[in-house]
Amino acid sequence: MAKDIYHDTVKTALEKDGWTITDEFFRLSIGSRSVYIDLGAEKLIEAEKEGRKIAIEIKSFLSPSPVNDLENALGQYILYRDALKRSQPDRILYLAISDKVYFDFFQEEIAQMVVKNQHLKLIVFDEKKAEVVKWIH
Repeated sequence: MAKDIYHDTVKTALEKDGWTITDEFFRLSIGSRSVYIDLGAEKLIEAEKEGRKIAIEIKSFLSPSPVNDLENALGQYILYRDALKRSQPDRILYLAISDKVYFDFFQEEIAQMVVKNQHLKLIVFDEKKAEVVKWIH
């Protein structure tokens, strides 16, 4: 398993935001196959006995074609979301992207359409400061 170039940046950003990283590569089994989501994390919420649980797939969008990157990210997101619903329905999947990608490509109509129609949950992070900039639920 190869780490995305922003793996450690997103991990640090989540920790700064109060999350505990529980898994570096979060394994999900589907029948005889396994998939690995980049990060698993939990955050204790004082009003609840159990905290929130999330899984994060990190995408860099560095290829010459951001549309191709979106197609690949969307395919993984749908597969992982469906697998999580089956085995860990209390864990929510997020796609982590840099603020540069969010404020550029993700403002275009094609990306907005996919975010809306597929109900994508996003974590937008500042790659230089290693901080979460925005949560999109």
